[in-house]
Amino acid sequence: MAGFGHTTRKHPRSRGRTWHRSGPDRATLGIIGAICAVAGFFTLGIILGPVAIACGWLAMGRSWSGARPVPALIAVVLGTIDTVLAIVWLAGTGTPAAGMF
Repeated sequence: MAGFGHTTRKHPRSRGRTWHRSGPDRATLGIIGAICAVAGFFTLGIILGPVAIACGWLAMGRSWSGARPVPALIAVVLGTIDTVLAIVWLAGTGTPAAGMF
């Protein structure tokens, strides 16, 4: 009967392995954030930059302390640069000269 859930132990799984997780894991969020940051340099930087920052922040576990995965850190840094460049570009197009520089 051991194959039908009747084991000799009362708790067959440890508590750490049975937690329920919804949504993508941290590694996936870091990779998605890095892809959004790189794509933001070419198109829609004002949208993809903050998305990359949010994905990287969630992939790091919402804290700066501890070990940081490399894709998550890349996503946060490139997303910040991407957002700043998009804001500078938008501010440059609103001036009477209507150019970036």
